[in-house]
Amino acid sequence: QVQLVQSGGGLVQPGGPLRLSCAASARSFSSYGMGWFRQAPGKRREFVAAIRWDGSSTYYADSVQGRFTISRDNAKNTVYLQMNSLKTEDTAVYYCAQSKFSTVATMEQSYNYWGQGTQVTISS
Repeated sequence: QVQLVQSGGGLVQPGGPLRLSCAASARSFSSYGMGWFRQAPGKRREFVAAIRWDGSSTYYADSVQGRFTISRDNAKNTVYLQMNSLKTEDTAVYYCAQSKFSTVATMEQSYNYWGQGTQVTISS
């Protein structure tokens, strides 16, 4: 069983940065793609970003392209989401997830392990 433990959420002013982290318990972390999703109040969970097992390929939702960066450190079993130029519409609970596959994936069904979620609130 893989456990994903998230950290780094909080309250940030519009335009500010925030970095989320997600640490995995299993050594198999380095074999699988990882992703970040988010769910705003009253909305369905949506894809944010994904990264290939070796970090050589990434993919982003249009809404965050150019502002968010996903990265991973396989030596630390950790994936990160650096969020810059944050907007009020980025407010949501953010989830990291481990894919069933080694490549990038955008569909929730491609992921079988999920973090506990962390609140990100963008407000002045």
